[in-house]
Amino acid sequence: MRILCSNDDGIHAPGLKTLEKIAKALSDDVWVVAPETEQSGAGHSLTLAHPLRLRKINARKFAVSGTPTDCVLMAVKKILAETPPDLVLSGVNRGQNIAEDVTYSGTIAAAMEGTVLGIPSIALSQAYGFEGREKVKWGTAEHHGPALVSKLVEMGWPADVLMNVNFPDVVHTAVEEVEVTIQGKRDQSNALIDEREDARETPYYWLGFQRILSNPPKGTDLRAIYDGRISVTPLHLDLTHKATHKAMARELGGTPPKQITPVVRSAGTSGGK
Repeated sequence: MRILCSNDDGIHAPGLKTLEKIAKALSDDVWVVAPETEQSGAGHSLTLAHPLRLRKINARKFAVSGTPTDCVLMAVKKILAETPPDLVLSGVNRGQNIAEDVTYSGTIAAAMEGTVLGIPSIALSQAYGFEGREKVKWGTAEHHGPALVSKLVEMGWPADVLMNVNFPDVVHTAVEEVEVTIQGKRDQSNALIDEREDARETPYYWLGFQRILSNPPKGTDLRAIYDGRISVTPLHLDLTHKATHKAMARELGGTPPKQITPVVRSAGTSGGK
C-alpha cells in the first residue's frame, strides 16, 4: 500500500514525524509532501497568484511552497503521477480539528483534496489542553493511530467521504474508547480578537479562540474529545442541504421567477417621509 503523508503545520512539524511513524507501521511505501511553512487555517485553498516551488529533501520526502491542497495535488499529479497513492493521511495536527474547525483547517483540506482526487483520505489531529502547545501528547496518536487507520481502511467508506480522526488530550493508556461522532458546534462567544499596537502605535490584531470548556451534547466530536474518547467523524464533500433543496425546488423549480416591478421615485426625493 502506497501512503502519502501531508499536513498543514509544515515540513518540520513534530506531528508530521508522528504521522510518518503511523504510516510506516502500516506500509514500507510511505511518501511525504508537506508545506514548506506552517499553513494552519489555510482551508481548502489553492495557490494561483504565484508559482509553487518544490524542494526535494530525500527520495520520498518533499516540501512545497504552498498550501496543504497544493501539496496533495502536486504529489498525486506530479511526484507520484505514474503510481498514485492508495491512501492519503493528513496530520497529525497540533490541536484538535472539530466542530467548525473543519471549515478552516488545512489538515482537513489535505484529506479533502485526496478525496476529490479519488483517494481514500484520513485527517488526524491530536488535541491539547490548557498545558499549551509544548505539552502535546503525541504518544496518544502514535500508539492508537496505526490500528485505527488499519481498521478504517479495512472497513472502507464512500468515495465522496473523508475521515476526520481526533485524539483526546490524555495519555494513551487513559483513552476510553473510539466513538463515531457527528460534527459539533462551537460556542462562538469564545472567538477572540486581540488588539495590540506596534512600535509606531499602529493597531494590529490576532484572531483566535479563548480556551474555555463548554458543555457540548453527547454524540458530537467536541463531547468525545472532552470525555477522553477518540472521535471519528465521516465528513461529506457534498455540502448541499437536501431538505432545503427540496423545499426550494417546490417554490422555484421549473419556471423562471416573476418579473419584479422596480420602484420609481420622483427626482430629488430620498425615499423617506
